[in-house]
Amino acid sequence: MKLTYRSTMLACYNGYITQAISINLAPLLYLTFQSAFGLSVGAISSLIAVNFSTQLLIDFLASRFSDRMNLRFFAVLAHVLVAVGLAGLSIFPMILPPYIGLLVAETLLGIGGGFTEVLISPLMEACPTEEKSGNMSLLHSFYCWGQAGDVLLSGIYFSFFEIEESWRFLPFLWALVPVVGAIAFSVVPIYHLPGDGEGKHSSYRRLFGMPLFFCFLLMMFCAGAGEMTMSQWSSAFAESALGVSKALGDLLGPCMFALMMGLTRALYGKFSHRIDLHKMMILGCIGCAGAYLLSAFAPHPAFSLLGCTLCGFSVGIFWPGVLSRASEAIPTGGISMFAILALAGDLGCLIGPSVAGGIADMLGGELKWAFCFAVIFPIVCLVTLLLYKMLYNKRKERL
Repeated sequence: MKLTYRSTMLACYNGYITQAISINLAPLLYLTFQSAFGLSVGAISSLIAVNFSTQLLIDFLASRFSDRMNLRFFAVLAHVLVAVGLAGLSIFPMILPPYIGLLVAETLLGIGGGFTEVLISPLMEACPTEEKSGNMSLLHSFYCWGQAGDVLLSGIYFSFFEIEESWRFLPFLWALVPVVGAIAFSVVPIYHLPGDGEGKHSSYRRLFGMPLFFCFLLMMFCAGAGEMTMSQWSSAFAESALGVSKALGDLLGPCMFALMMGLTRALYGKFSHRIDLHKMMILGCIGCAGAYLLSAFAPHPAFSLLGCTLCGFSVGIFWPGVLSRASEAIPTGGISMFAILALAGDLGCLIGPSVAGGIADMLGGELKWAFCFAVIFPIVCLVTLLLYKMLYNKRKERL
């Protein structure tokens, strides 16, 4: 079989499923780690911080040294590291002090996931396709399918097997996904963005000298914050508001959120030739703000949960939409631009939920105040989106 750019696109889809697994599998096992290894809540929290902090570091390093990166080598390496990190969740605590072993595994997952996030979007963007924005949106929908599949399939696994006895086998099963990705990226065609590898892409100084680029940075931050605040707190909200179990809370909260976010991205990917991306992002900002307010102030918990679901549908277009607009406006940005934007998005993922949770804690611990505060993210994104359009149109007029 002749491998074409379509083979590369399939490998990229698998890459975003790998990214989802690298972030979302370990949290499903945190309570198990606590009971099996006697870890404190603080120790578990540090595992979360290590994964995200490592991804942020990789985003930064990739933005600085993108000229020297062999794309095929690092794409394969990213998947290998995720596979080893997943297997390490089971193996490392047996051969090292348990906490140290889990830290090593999370670090490997963070490095592999960071490289995956930095490389997969520009690899997809470089493929010789017509509907760039649609393909980017469809690509990012696979992160959502990976996140939802991780929760659903892991839940099904534990419904058949005792978690205390069988949890060690689950990471090995999920490690098959990045193994397939490593094999795929070792053979599929690799395409390059204009200027990459030729020293022609936009330098740091030029990127940060563009007002447009600051618009994209702010929108990416808001995209990450708006997405992750609801995703991270929706399970706890479902449990507290509806009084359901943790397992059902995961299904009603983050799983439904991920499915609706994936649905938005897949629909736009399918019908991008008929939809104005700018108008869709504006509607997404308005819908996201409304969904947060509905979750915070609905008269019945069921409507609050509906707000969580609608938030996923509304926020889905933010991340891939910003990347597509940035690639269109700054075509010579190269991998360094994608890496810096990923860094801004990850900062939003890290800071947004933490600040929202802190505000809710100060106001009595009710999560509705976290959601009320989070309205600021889609509003800022909306204002910045309108500013970007104005600046972009002025630049086109000058040209």
